[in-house]
Amino acid sequence: MPNKVFRFPASKSLRALAVVATVVGVGAAGVAMKPVLFSSTALATQPVQAVQAVPVPALPVNIADVVEKVTPAVVTIKTSSSQQGRGQGPAGAREAVPPQFREFFQRFFGPDAPWQFDDRSGGQQSVPAPHPHARGLGSGFVIEKDGLIVTNNHVIDGADTITVELNDGREVAAKVIGTDDKTDLALLKVDAGKDLPTIKFGNSDRMRVGDWVIAVGNPFGVGKTATVGIISARHRDIGAGPFDDFLQIDAPINQGNSGGPALNLNGEVVGINAAIFTPSGGNVGIGFAIPSTMAQEVIADLKDDGEIDRGWLGVHIQGLTPAIADSLNLKKPEGALVAKVNEDSPAAKGGLRQGDVILAVDGKDVTRLRDLPRYIASLNAGDKAEIVVWRDGKKQSLKVTIGEAPAKPQLLASAEPDTVNGLGLASLDQSSRRNFDIGADVSGVVITEVDPRSPAAQQGLHPGDVILAVGGKSVSTPSEVKGAFQRAQSHKARAVLLLVQRQSVERFVALPLRDA
Repeated sequence: MPNKVFRFPASKSLRALAVVATVVGVGAAGVAMKPVLFSSTALATQPVQAVQAVPVPALPVNIADVVEKVTPAVVTIKTSSSQQGRGQGPAGAREAVPPQFREFFQRFFGPDAPWQFDDRSGGQQSVPAPHPHARGLGSGFVIEKDGLIVTNNHVIDGADTITVELNDGREVAAKVIGTDDKTDLALLKVDAGKDLPTIKFGNSDRMRVGDWVIAVGNPFGVGKTATVGIISARHRDIGAGPFDDFLQIDAPINQGNSGGPALNLNGEVVGINAAIFTPSGGNVGIGFAIPSTMAQEVIADLKDDGEIDRGWLGVHIQGLTPAIADSLNLKKPEGALVAKVNEDSPAAKGGLRQGDVILAVDGKDVTRLRDLPRYIASLNAGDKAEIVVWRDGKKQSLKVTIGEAPAKPQLLASAEPDTVNGLGLASLDQSSRRNFDIGADVSGVVITEVDPRSPAAQQGLHPGDVILAVGGKSVSTPSEVKGAFQRAQSHKARAVLLLVQRQSVERFVALPLRDA
């Protein structure tokens, strides 16, 4: 099974627990090797000396004290839904449970286990038990003593009823204050009849790779559990949403941990556990947590009115490759390249143009593509932002009034054929528009064929793509495209910048030049 990033469904489903044997000291050829200590002098005359193990320094705090402090504020969230198939693992997939583990699962969960085993498949698959309501399970934590609880959106998404199990064992009904599917966060409220223990948010921006973290939650429904690890990486984009900026942690998290806190050694929440990377569905030491700095902004917005208000610029953007940066005379492939400016958008009114590279917003550098959506989303409609762009080989500063994000995102044969740089080209006429399903409102030159050995194929160009511009100038005939390539070659350029449209999406492609 290929490796996947799983956002855990709120599920009490189970995967087999596996014992993995680790072989230490195995060489590249698979031959066991004994570690050898080399001296820096006269190996032939000096025997290898025994080395005393270096004692590992103690942690600055006792983890048990931290766990004891925060655990009362961590809760279990149980959901019920009439939607069939909910809580059946990622994407509703059936899950393999080897026979040798079934007795353990059935003994542990008893007759209430939400899974039954289907021996008709040779004992290799499990199927959902025929409950009238699908049940799910996740974690959360209390941030205010009157009962405000943070969890993942996917834990409670689609649930008919939500019940929170408190630290004292009581179960109370919860109502949804607000949700945000783009960051996978949700805010709940319970009436516990008394003040509840709480956890404070910490600053995830201060967490470094190698810092200790503690994860607390209810994995697999076995009960409240604490695990420990470190921050393995920062700023991870796992394709979960437009604002991905995950902390990667190796503190073990599994199904049921979703929505639970990842804590620093002060007992402060620095992340909300949300997903793992796994080849099998079980933990392999690569988990992802939503950073607290992002979560605090979203939760505060949800608490205000239950809705998320995000700024909007109105551009389609793409990342810069070294080739694109080189074609634009940029020293580094950093920033966000504007592939299209929406009509009547804040960007259009503020003077942004197609082909601009956005380098900074209000003094914050846009080094990665995903920086720009996060920066703009953090602004409010009506805010005036200073946006620095790279245009015509130099920096320019623009003042743009940020708009309010729309409810639905705005998405981003023939005449004599000609060939250039591995591309077959043709003008857009009735025949070519019909052959490639290209609308009458599109102007440019259609790609009719691509040499599979050419740089164009490596850049992902396909027949049916329409070249709108070459080197920043619009084109309408194959000869114009060919002329632009020839001029670029005469100036000894290493690549030429194409603006290409596929269906309704426009993007820039830096096409390396080869001899015509």
